[in-house]
Amino acid sequence: MTNTGPELPSPNSHPRLAYLGTPALAVAPLDALVAAGHDGVLVVSAADKRRGRGPEFSASPVKARALELGIEVSADPDSLLRAVPGIDLGVVVAYGRLIRPHLLATIPFVNLHVSLLPRWRGAAPIERAILAGDITTGVCVMEITEGLDEGAVFARSETPIGDKTVDELRHELVAEGTRLLLECLASGFGTPVAQSGNVTYAAKLTADDRRIDWSQVATQIARVIRIGGAFTTSGGKRLKVPRGRVVEWSTESSTSLAEGEV
Repeated sequence: MTNTGPELPSPNSHPRLAYLGTPALAVAPLDALVAAGHDGVLVVSAADKRRGRGPEFSASPVKARALELGIEVSADPDSLLRAVPGIDLGVVVAYGRLIRPHLLATIPFVNLHVSLLPRWRGAAPIERAILAGDITTGVCVMEITEGLDEGAVFARSETPIGDKTVDELRHELVAEGTRLLLECLASGFGTPVAQSGNVTYAAKLTADDRRIDWSQVATQIARVIRIGGAFTTSGGKRLKVPRGRVVEWSTESSTSLAEGEV
C-alpha cells in the first residue's frame, strides 16, 4: 500500500525532523543526521526501563544520546502531533512500535529497514536471513504505511552475507542505510518503487531458534551461532556458545563439522 499522506520534503530543504528509535544501533543515524545539519525537533523513544531488580530506571540509548544533543525526548508518539507544524519528516530506525494511522495522516515518515524487501518484513530480518542461508541481504529506505513493512522503496543497497555475524551485518547495514537516507535528504526522495516478488516474514526470535540442534548439518549449526545467543545443554545445565565455525573433516567421505566454543 502506498502512502498518500503528507508530502516528503524537497531536496536540500534541511527539514525539521522527528526521530523515532530506541536501541544502540539507532544512535549512529541520529548522530549523522545532526552532523549533516538537520534540525532534530523531537525524539520519540521507548519509555525508561527498570535496571535489574533495583529501583533505578535507565533511558534507552537513543533517549540518552538525544538528551546529550539537547533534543527534546518523549515516550509518547502522540507528542509528535503537538509539535506539528514544526515537523517536516519523521525518521524511524528500530523504534519497535508501529506508527498509527492518525500520525501517518499528519506527518510523512520514512524508515530504514534492514532487508531486501519484500523479503523479511517484520521484527528480525537479519537473523532470519542468516538462518535461512540467504546469500545476500540489504537495507531499504522506505515509506511507512499502515501495513507491516509494505511501503514502497526510495533507495536500497545490497550486501553479501558470507559468514558475518548478526552484529557485523547490523552495523554494516545501518551505516549503509544512513548513507542512503542522507543522500535522499540531499537529492530528494523521488518516486518510490512498489515492492514486488515473494513476501516473507521475519518472525520474532524464540529460545528454540537459538537452541543448537546437533543433529543438523554443520552449516546450519554455524548459522544459529552467528545470530547470537546460541546455547546448548549438558548435564541439565544451559551452556552459551558465542562462537563457532565450519571445518572440513577429511576421511574417506569428507564431512563438514561445526566447531564451537562453549
